[in-house]
This record gives sequence, C-alpha cells and structure tokens, in this order.
Amino acid sequence: MTSQVSSPAEQTDGADGTLVGEQRKPAGVKDVQRLDRVIIRFAGDSGDGMQLTGDRFTSETASFGNDLSTLPNFPAEIRAPAGTLPGVSSFQLHFADHDILTPGDAPNVLVAMNPAALKANIGDVPRGAEIIVNTDEFTKRALQKVGYSASPLDDGSLDGYSLHPVPLTTLTVEALKDFGLTRKEAERSKNMFALGLLSWMYHRPTEGTEKFLKSKFAKKPEIAAANIAAFRAGWNFGETTEDFAVSYEVAPAATAFPTGTYRNISGNLALSYGLVAASQQADLPLFLGSYPITPASDILHELSRHKNFGVRTFQAEDEIAGIGAALGAAFGGSLAVTTTSGPGVALKSETIGLAVSLELPLLILDIQRGGPSTGLPTKTEQADLLQAMFGRNGEAPVPIVAPCTPADCFDAAIEAARIALTYRTPVFLLSDGYLANGSEPWRIPDIDELPDLTVQFAQGPNHTLDDGTEVFWPYKRDPHTLARPWAIPGTPGLEHRIGGIEKQDGTGNISYDPANHDFMVRTRQAKIDGIDVPDLEVDDPHEAHTLVLGWGSTFGPITAAVRRLRASGESIAQAHLRHLNPFPRNLGAVLKRYDRVVIPEMNLGQLATLVRAKYLVDAHSYNQVNGMPFKAEQLATALKEAIDG
Repeated sequence: MTSQVSSPAEQTDGADGTLVGEQRKPAGVKDVQRLDRVIIRFAGDSGDGMQLTGDRFTSETASFGNDLSTLPNFPAEIRAPAGTLPGVSSFQLHFADHDILTPGDAPNVLVAMNPAALKANIGDVPRGAEIIVNTDEFTKRALQKVGYSASPLDDGSLDGYSLHPVPLTTLTVEALKDFGLTRKEAERSKNMFALGLLSWMYHRPTEGTEKFLKSKFAKKPEIAAANIAAFRAGWNFGETTEDFAVSYEVAPAATAFPTGTYRNISGNLALSYGLVAASQQADLPLFLGSYPITPASDILHELSRHKNFGVRTFQAEDEIAGIGAALGAAFGGSLAVTTTSGPGVALKSETIGLAVSLELPLLILDIQRGGPSTGLPTKTEQADLLQAMFGRNGEAPVPIVAPCTPADCFDAAIEAARIALTYRTPVFLLSDGYLANGSEPWRIPDIDELPDLTVQFAQGPNHTLDDGTEVFWPYKRDPHTLARPWAIPGTPGLEHRIGGIEKQDGTGNISYDPANHDFMVRTRQAKIDGIDVPDLEVDDPHEAHTLVLGWGSTFGPITAAVRRLRASGESIAQAHLRHLNPFPRNLGAVLKRYDRVVIPEMNLGQLATLVRAKYLVDAHSYNQVNGMPFKAEQLATALKEAIDG
C-alpha cells in the first residue's frame, strides 16, 4: 500500500487543523490519505479494556517513530454499573509526524463501545470527525440507562459526523467461533477487534501487539490465540469492508527528536526509573515506604520489580507508617522515598516536619489529584502547592520540584534527589495525575549524562573542644550548603542524640533556649533559600509585553497555545518553573520586564498568590479545576485577551 504527499497547493486544513493531502488511489487498493497528526479516543465501559487498547496502539505508534502524547481518563468508581456514564473509561492519543506537546483538544476519531461512551464523549467531538460505534450495544435497555429516548444512530443527531456503525461484538464472536469459547469469553476480545481495525486505518505495526498478547496470556495459550485472531479479524474487516474507503498514514517524526534510543514512557514509570538511577548515581540503596493511593500506586508497583538494583519497597498499613519507615531508612543511610497523593500528604505532615528538624534527605512524591479530602481520585489537579509549601506546623521549609512532562519526571526525580542529598533536607516532588498516567517518547540517557550524586558520610569526630577533646557534633554545618553531617548509626565515635525536640546548634542536644531556637529556625530557612537552582529561562523571541508563566503539567498546553498565537502573528513570552521553593534567583527581575504576567494553573491561583506576595507583581491568574488538563485553544484565547489588555 502506498501513498503520495500532495504539493502545498493541493493541501487543505482539516476541521482540527490536520494537514490533509489529495487522495491517491493505487490500482486495486483503497485510498490512502496522508495526515500530519491525528487524535484518537477509545471509550467504553471500564470493563471493555479501553486502557489496554490505548496502551497497545500507543506502543505501536511509538515504535513506528511518531511523536505522541496520551491522556488516559479513568472512572473514579472502583466498578460502576456496566453501561452507565460514571463507568465510562477513555484513552486519548495524539500522534504526529512533528513535535507535539498535548494529547489534543478534540478527537478526530471516537471509538464508542456503547451508548454511555458515546454520550459521555460526543460533546468533545468536532463536526466532521469520524465516530465508530459498536452497534451491538445500542439496545433499548442500554439507551434508556443513559437517558437516550431514541437511538442516536437513527434519529439524525449524528448526521454532522462521519458515522461508522460496526457490530463489533457480533463480528468478534463470529471470528472466534472455532476456538471453543463461550460467548461471554469471546465478547471480551472485542477491544482487540477494534484495535485491529484502527491499526489498519492508521497503518500501525502489528507484530508488537501479537507478541504482547502471546506474552500476556502465556499461561493461557488459547486466550492468546483468540485475542490475536480477533485483532487480525479487525484488521481484515477494515481492509475488506466498503464502509471504510480510506486509510491514513502519519509518517514518523524523523526530525522531531535528537539522535538516541527511545521508548514510550509514562510519568510514574519515568519517576520510578529516575529514582533507581539516582540511587545508582549516589551509590545508595533505594528504600520506598508507601501506602497505596491513586494515582501514585504505580510507582510502588514498579519499584517492587527492581530488587536487583538494591531497591527495597515497603507497603505500609497506612500513610504515617509509610513515611515513618522511609525516614528511618534515611537515618540508616538509604536514599529514602515516600509516595502519595494530596490526602496522604496531610497525614504525613508531622513526619515531614520531623525530617525538617532531623535534617535528613527524604523524597516526598506527591502525585496530585482533585481534592479536597477524597475528592476526585482519578482526575488531575495542581492544588497541593500551598500544602507542600506551608502544610506543616512551625517554620518547616521544604524545597519543591515539579516536572513538566511525563518524560521530564525522570530528570525531576534525579534533581529532587540531588537537592535532598546535597542539602540534607526532605524535598517535595509535585507531579499530578495528568503526568502520571500520560505518556510520550523518552530518549534513554547514557550513564555518563547523569550527575554524580555520591555522598560523603561522616567518618569521625568533626569538632575540637577547648580542652583538646575531639568530638562529633551532628549539627556542625557545611559552610557552603549549611547541610549537617550524615552519620550512619553504629559508626564508632558518631553516637548522637536524635528526635523531634529542638536541637542545640552544633551539639544537637535538646535546647529550649529562645535565642538558639531563633537561630536554628533562621538557619534551616537560609539552607533552603541558598539551594543552587538554575536561573529561569525565558522564551521571548520578539520582546513581548506579556509573559505567560507556568509550572508542572501546564507546560504542554501553555506551549501549544503560545505556538498558536505566534503562528498568528502575536508576540508573547513564555517561562516555566521547575523549582518552586526556592524560586530561581532571577525570577523577580524576569517578572518586572513585562507589562502583563499571566499564570495558568489547575487550582484557584496558588502560584499567582506566591508570586504576588513575594515580588509585588500584578500577576493575573487563569484557573481551571475540572479534573482535566487545559486545552490549547482555550489557553490561546485567554492569552490573546491578555495580550490585547
């Protein structure tokens, strides 16, 4: 099957900005159309395997060489009733032949496995887009369950779309009739039939999926064979049916990436690999003390697989026990980590304060989700910034690092480890559900590209008394970093007092002296303020008057919005914060260069509050707290209004 790319004069814009070439039809095969990018959303009941389907399509797309970004969207209920709106699960994938930054604003193709999936997602689908529906599920009972009085397949409400009614269940059962499966068992493979159909439509490789199915069901070869047969049947259906007259090609993104070896990676997986890499670069065992909580649990699951790298994982009975064990591991000389989400941070706050007082390295990975309380466990939010900054009793400053993309989570984990080990402090890493579950291509770094995180433990006495006696003072500080020595328990001559009561400067003895407490509070703050972080880089090619400042996962939507505005002739500057405590030293000077500063956040203005308070800059907050990431077009509109004043 071949295709030709049309000349610029022959190209037109699709409804979503997709580049569409003139169709060419080689003899004997269907038309093939060349696109520069596509957004596909798989949607169905939480038992329909939409996440697996999306993962497999993503893996094959990554291996093909496209740039990509994904947005899994899980139901919050553990198992909502089948066929209901709360039980809808979806997976959106944006892939292209060029550099992209977001999972896309609106799908070009929606695969709806039932009426609930159609109703929950149709509002996001632009007119003219393709909709593939599983007609077998559009029964009277299923329609009534989600409030349809008549079938949308028949009432004309979908006339503005390119509708493909496909009896996915029936076709799957027919394809598997010789496998000796019950109808219910055969129906479970309908997601593989859909995957095969979409793989044909977009010329995705198939070998990796078939290999995956053989491996996944290695102990049940008959199930593996059935899923492979369903997958192939879906491909063949696309090839032979007259309903799909066109297939599409999206070329590999040959110029989008630096040279190297790439793999598809999610944010939580990147964090896990970053932690392992940090422990190896520090030559320290890695210890994770954690209690399972959405959306952080994947890190615990992943790290438990890497005992060969000296990783030890402890699934505690609660959040407090998890961080308590991690802090004990830090005291014992490990690179210590605890993972959680917002509600867990609240429970861990006292022990984080203890880590501040003990001045021990500890990584707190907060994978933010919608709150307050239990809130929206499977939805994303950026609302824990002020909690991370101030959510402890007393003056207990903690550095804060925030990754900006799923792949960047790897580097952010290493940076958080660098700060914790160098300055002997707990460090917050603020990711979120969007980054945790989303994925993109990641270039696997060479070992020599990683920083040296080697730690020098205390070896002996470090202070001489007036009488000439040499002793060990656990709070005698490095003059450059203000970090105290890290003494491994059991080392002869390094015995010292430990605990949460205020320490005397130097000796570490209990002290209630007012002047000493004032000194220790100010010293701990000065240590955090003095952390070496890079200056903030500003992308401002046209000397704009408006700056958009972001942090964390808003990077992709902000950058996509800025690109749109610049393409339309607007001038706007962009900067993105990785270090939120301390801020980069040049942040104040950067902010004062601009007439207007806009800060988009998935909260009610937490970074804007900090910036306004610290720098007395009239920063304008643009907010969203609906559990979903910003859309590029939405941000572009808001930023255009800011530019226009």
